[in-house]
Amino acid sequence: MSRLAFIIFLFIGTGLWADAIPEWLIPLREAVYEHQLGADEIKPLYEKAKASAHSHSSGTALDIALSRCEYLMGRALHFEERKQEAVVHYNEGMRLAEKALETSPSSHAWLMRAENLSQACSIGPWTFTAANGLNVEKFAKNALTFDSRNAAAQYLIAARWVFAPAPFHNHRKGIEMMKEILDNGDLGKDDYFNVYSAIGYGYLQQKKYDDARPWLEKSLEIYPTNKFAAELLAKK
Repeated sequence: MSRLAFIIFLFIGTGLWADAIPEWLIPLREAVYEHQLGADEIKPLYEKAKASAHSHSSGTALDIALSRCEYLMGRALHFEERKQEAVVHYNEGMRLAEKALETSPSSHAWLMRAENLSQACSIGPWTFTAANGLNVEKFAKNALTFDSRNAAAQYLIAARWVFAPAPFHNHRKGIEMMKEILDNGDLGKDDYFNVYSAIGYGYLQQKKYDDARPWLEKSLEIYPTNKFAAELLAKK
């Protein structure tokens, strides 16, 4: 798998931003998207976020917060292709999301179930991906039944059409779905980045380089050091 193709998997599957996550979780998220720290350097932020989750939350809210911590730490490891370490975090993230769903189903709980599963499916093995891949969209749609403006859930559904390999993609459809999120979703900083970069990627696949450029530049205005968007912009 090429470096770019591998990075794409990480983005299938968060002031100006309508961030829905707790303030104490933001440093971990920022580190994962900024690509300035290695996974081992991010781990202390992950541990601190988990400790803060226990201090600020309880019950279902705690399970959801911890599930997001696992998801983000998994992403940091996944980016370095430490897949077996990453999948441990994704599995724990799924377990915590399932626990929350058993107690009190919600948009956030279904989202975390879907996001952790999406990343686990990108690791495989193939038998796991084949058996569970369609559940990503199913769980994202479940999230939307609780909150139709959940931008991250909308993104997971649209990403299928943007990032799927031939002949399963539909870049034009995916781009339009991504643009609709900007009008119909409540987006945080990471959501804007994900949508902008996905639109840019979709246009690149259509060889519409002039259309791709402004979207990729917009994504880099949010996370200037993000290697995914930078590599896409360099390929145009």
